[in-house]
Amino acid sequence: MSLINTQVQPFKVSAFHNGQFVDLTEQSLLGKWSVLIFMPAAFTFNCPTEVEDAADSYAEFQAAGAEVYIVTTDTQFSHKVWHETSPAVGKAKFPLIGDPTHQLTRAFGVHIEEEGLALRGTFIINPEGVIKTLEIHSNEIARDVTETLRKLKAAQYTAAHPGEVCPAKWKEGAKTLTPSLDLVGKI
Repeated sequence: MSLINTQVQPFKVSAFHNGQFVDLTEQSLLGKWSVLIFMPAAFTFNCPTEVEDAADSYAEFQAAGAEVYIVTTDTQFSHKVWHETSPAVGKAKFPLIGDPTHQLTRAFGVHIEEEGLALRGTFIINPEGVIKTLEIHSNEIARDVTETLRKLKAAQYTAAHPGEVCPAKWKEGAKTLTPSLDLVGKI
């Protein structure tokens, strides 16, 4: 069963955020758009490049009214040290969630049982806690948050404009489509 258009399940996790340990729950996601970015583990090779990419675009996520959350199967303590020792991860101003019990990785369908790690998964969640987009792929392929930002803005646009859809390669400000019988076979 797909997680698209389902409510985020209850959870409680700890994160390292702005020099502190904080507890987060599914309630923490309500009232704003949220982007959960799952990664295999701290102190690996590709993961810091993705944290840095998200950090470099964080102001754009915030301007769009969204919070970014990085999730690995490590503890919040590992994330503190990772943040302090990696120049790339040290740029992160968003929560680094520890999921050592694998509660989140299992709930979001990205857990690798044999390894105790997460697949690379990206989820955009609306302010009501409903999953609107998801992308999951193999761990050797890092992501580009430019596409995540595009999907976030498309999800926000369609939420604000029911009945319209964003076509392929849609970017903020571009033309959308209003599905109708008249469009069938004409695009």
